[in-house]
Amino acid sequence: MRRREVLKGGTLLFAFAIAPRRAGAQESLGGEGQAAGGDLPGSLSKTPRLDSWIKVEADGRITVFTGKAELGQGIRTALWQVAVEELRADPASVTLQTADTGLTPDEGYTAGSHSMTESGTAIRHAGAQVRELLVAAAARRLGLDAGTLRAENGRVLAPDGRSLGYGEVAGEADTASDAAPRSRLTEPTAFRVMGRSIPRRDLPAKLTGVASYVQDLRLPGMLHARLVRPPEPGCRLLGVDTAATQALPGIEAVIREGSFLAVVARGEYEAIRGREQLMRDARWSEPPRLPDPGGVHDWLRQADADVSVIRDQTGPTPPEGEWIAATFRRPYQMHGSIGPSCAVAHLENGSLTVWSHTQGVSPDRDAIAELVGLDPARVRVIHQEGSGCYGHNGADDAGGDAALIATRLPGRPVRVQWMREDEHVFEPYGSAMVTQAGARLSGEGRITQWRYDVWSTPHSTRPGRAGNLLAGMLMEPPREPEPPANIPQPTGGGDRNAIPGYAVPHMHVVKHFVPQMPLRVSAMRGLGAFHNVFSTESFMDELALRAKVDPVAFRLAHLDDPRARAVVERAAAEFGWADWRADAPSKGRGFAYARYKLLEAYCAVALEVEVERDTGVVRIGRVVAAVDSGQPVNPDGIRNQIEGGIVQSASWTLFESVRFGESGLASRDWATYPILRFGQAPRSIAVHVLERPGEPFLGTGEASQGPAAAAIANAVADACGARIRDLPLRPDRITAALAG
Repeated sequence: MRRREVLKGGTLLFAFAIAPRRAGAQESLGGEGQAAGGDLPGSLSKTPRLDSWIKVEADGRITVFTGKAELGQGIRTALWQVAVEELRADPASVTLQTADTGLTPDEGYTAGSHSMTESGTAIRHAGAQVRELLVAAAARRLGLDAGTLRAENGRVLAPDGRSLGYGEVAGEADTASDAAPRSRLTEPTAFRVMGRSIPRRDLPAKLTGVASYVQDLRLPGMLHARLVRPPEPGCRLLGVDTAATQALPGIEAVIREGSFLAVVARGEYEAIRGREQLMRDARWSEPPRLPDPGGVHDWLRQADADVSVIRDQTGPTPPEGEWIAATFRRPYQMHGSIGPSCAVAHLENGSLTVWSHTQGVSPDRDAIAELVGLDPARVRVIHQEGSGCYGHNGADDAGGDAALIATRLPGRPVRVQWMREDEHVFEPYGSAMVTQAGARLSGEGRITQWRYDVWSTPHSTRPGRAGNLLAGMLMEPPREPEPPANIPQPTGGGDRNAIPGYAVPHMHVVKHFVPQMPLRVSAMRGLGAFHNVFSTESFMDELALRAKVDPVAFRLAHLDDPRARAVVERAAAEFGWADWRADAPSKGRGFAYARYKLLEAYCAVALEVEVERDTGVVRIGRVVAAVDSGQPVNPDGIRNQIEGGIVQSASWTLFESVRFGESGLASRDWATYPILRFGQAPRSIAVHVLERPGEPFLGTGEASQGPAAAAIANAVADACGARIRDLPLRPDRITAALAG
């Protein structure tokens, strides 16, 4: 059987295999929490040993381990809060160790808004169980019943006034045992740390200029490397004269492996000069032709695709009403990290260490080990924060670059720093997409039928194999990549959030997965959810307008989930939706809602815009959002995520599009790939976090991008009376729509 057929046939089986564990990760966040069916909660199901998560030293110091990486989303703080709470530890004694293949559990990728649902849940249960083991050890030492003791601030207290510190009994607590399915969790009413807006633990160093990022890392004797990339992706190196480069001052080596070409120098400036010389002396093949940029969306709809129905629901009565349809398009978009990717690698005594801002240290270790021909046990990947990215940017590739070069120069640490053009041209982009929505409206203004189709190329080509690394692609022969992944429901890839969370009796949703990739693509924050929510929530406004019903009331009429309704009502109330009136003809308001993946956080966004009718320029004014993330751990951290998602979404929605022609890529710098600037950010953002004590954690990092995009589009349509369905909402598109 072809792999595509297996994936299509296995989608339903995969969904049933994943959904119960995800849904049952925590039945409750207070009292006795137990996973459904006896499964261990969160990431404990994969790494059950308690000492993989919690280590208590004899001096009372506690280290908490997570396989997730701090990407700027604040989990270093939130996971620390969870651990301190459940251990009932002295906060000063607890340190959180993030992703490091030599120390932490393998939790795959830090992606999909899973850090709290997977790692937070595991740490919470592990912390509660380690606390119980420490109390039991203290009870044996004191000759008392464990039920008479209590844990507080890193000590076990007895009714008679005696107490023992955690460190004193740590050696007698069997934390090398596997976790149990049931945990005695702290009741939300007793929280001391969780639920509070603790200041971010990663920010002081960043704000005061302390070396925090991998770009800042300097090791003794370190060499500096620069890559000489092909003029276009897909070109192969025909030949290179290295003599002039090697004669330059400070040059240590020129590395060539097939079409992989790099220069290594004692200083960074010398490496840049060597790169410039090497670029002049390298000869490359002609690049492969790209699709016509004006017809890429037509190409998507006509290309060979794996077609699967992801929702087929038929109601008891036949649908009625007129048929309304609309088509929406998203261009290729890039991560556009402000700081170009970087990594440091060091081969010493046959073992390789790589410092990288990858979002998956364990998968990256496996890919790097294959790339350089080492046993994975001899490769260690340590996460070091990078200066900004959610998704698969150039971080993994830079790690592979550094590893390959370091193995050719054993004993010397090698720092690889990408140039701006490297990042713009060679990072994996977010896929272009086409969606087509159709619906019938009854005479009472109810949706009686919904049809939705989404066309997209892959949304994840993250490494796990050397062929998914840029260095592996450039070697000779090129390393074999993993086949493109058609990510199944319930999370989905291009079809993430393609199923709307509304109650509609007849619903048919179809995914068209196009495995061909004319441009390199991979995971970008939210995957397909950004465009699917933009499409469905824009279409909901169009339907509300056709039904002559207020957009918020129209949504509420089709929502059965009380938590969804609460989020919509809160955002509308805080915005003042019912009383809002435009104070100028050029102003409009917009609203949108979604539950991320129909599994994670609920988010609704209301906002106002002003559109300059002569120029088509859009200015975003006041933005109000409401979010339900389950039990909040750090409300300020949740607000950070929603605010950041809204700002990033504003950039995607109004500005961002990869430019290319048949002969190659044109988006090579900030002039040719414009992004949101400070003066174009929303005037204000207010985020209201709903309190859900005792509810399971719900991932929040990707909840606001889709609703923000649709709210902007809906506000633009309200302001100027013209509906723009193609992203980005560029001024020329707006003026053309107004003229039409």
